[in-house]
Amino acid sequence: MNSTVKRIAVACLAMFALLMANVNYVQAVKADKYSEDSRNLRNFYERYAVQRGRITAGGKEILAQSRDTGSSEFRFVRQYTDGKLYAHITGFFSPESASGIEAAENKLLDGSSSDLLLRRSIDLFTGEPTKGANVDLTINPRAQKAAYDALRESGKRGALVAINPKTGAILAMVSLPSYDPAELSGTNKKQVFTRYDELAKDKNQPLLNRAIGQTYPPGSTFKVVTAAAYLEDDDSRGPNTTVEAPQRLPLPGTTISLPNYGGAACGAGQVPLVFALEKSCNTPFGSIGMELGYDKMKEQTEKFGMGEQIGVPMSVTQSDFGPEEDKAALAMASIGQRSNRMTPLQMAMIAAGIANNGTVMKPYLVNKITDSKGDSIEDADPQELSEAVSPETAGKLREMMVSVVNNGTANLAQIPGVQVAGKTGTAETSDNRPPHAWFISFAPANDPQIAVAVIVESGAANVGAEATGGHTAAPIAKQVMEAVLKN
Repeated sequence: MNSTVKRIAVACLAMFALLMANVNYVQAVKADKYSEDSRNLRNFYERYAVQRGRITAGGKEILAQSRDTGSSEFRFVRQYTDGKLYAHITGFFSPESASGIEAAENKLLDGSSSDLLLRRSIDLFTGEPTKGANVDLTINPRAQKAAYDALRESGKRGALVAINPKTGAILAMVSLPSYDPAELSGTNKKQVFTRYDELAKDKNQPLLNRAIGQTYPPGSTFKVVTAAAYLEDDDSRGPNTTVEAPQRLPLPGTTISLPNYGGAACGAGQVPLVFALEKSCNTPFGSIGMELGYDKMKEQTEKFGMGEQIGVPMSVTQSDFGPEEDKAALAMASIGQRSNRMTPLQMAMIAAGIANNGTVMKPYLVNKITDSKGDSIEDADPQELSEAVSPETAGKLREMMVSVVNNGTANLAQIPGVQVAGKTGTAETSDNRPPHAWFISFAPANDPQIAVAVIVESGAANVGAEATGGHTAAPIAKQVMEAVLKN
């Protein structure tokens, strides 16, 4: 009898040990896997249990907030004001994912950040429910709307970024086409996933934030970087320095030559540097790039921030001058073609760096973070990213860019009573589509408050003068500058 009891006891102990081992395995080893499993409805409901903080612009305008539904399952649902206008900034908050600020600042918005430990402790003591922090953005609503409306009126895909040159604060960031984040933030998983799949498969890529997530050949806007490298290489050079400007530039090692836009002549073959920039001649800048060499050109691009890992706080795709190849490739890269690829944000940083006496400020979107009671958690702290050029070189570039607007290809960017500096660009594509239209600018030139970069993809229905940045992109930038300067 005793032996039978012992065997039963041993068997029970063994089963208990196996049970405990399995419990520990599930809780310790498999916990993360089960927690992240899309079939775990507890996680699904928990995402809607906390009142996420507001996302605002300028401290006043509410872009996103949580609405109390009163439901025990989906207590708080996200609402977006002017969703399409701010979609690529706020992003969306869906049953299983998020994007934009909703993703980048998620732990603050949902209240789980360690920065909110004191607030959570006080709420626990007083019996108040956990609430997320509020995130206020640097966006200027007037500039954002002006950018969105003007770009949408073009009927094309494109993007625009506007920056305060002195601080790096992003004043506007638009990418078209856009989408409605509310459609991806509902509680019906099937509807949300169906809509997401539709947007993801759309050939126009409405979910893509072109302002920071897409690179393009910058075309002739890049000539300001080539000019910067040329001026930095010898401080005796200036806007009136004579440069070679043939009608066609032979490309070493090839049987082809680089023409100016439309095959036009650039003056009489030798012109002042400022004239070459005004008329956006290709041959002088291709020649300058080859003269300076790859290393000096690459170094100058890096001084403007290219190749840096930047978060605004969303991750920004890196811009790149391209690999070292041969002199022919270098000539093309020096006029913004070949493997040269830039995001609109990077081009805005270039304009802003010149505007800010040669200093590039680190771009940022978050102005202030406060807890649910309004107490400050974090304030923006503008930081220098790099010194792209000397103040003297920046002054020379500013003078030439003002001349581009007053006497050159960017006359449509002129603002009465305001001195505008700018550079147009027409970037050829490799698939026989019309060229992209670019424009970078800042104003007022003598005390810059805003720097802008805008790209209109395939800027016109037919390749021709109307597809240039001066005709298509410059008026868009003008409207955004006016929105900021004429408050």
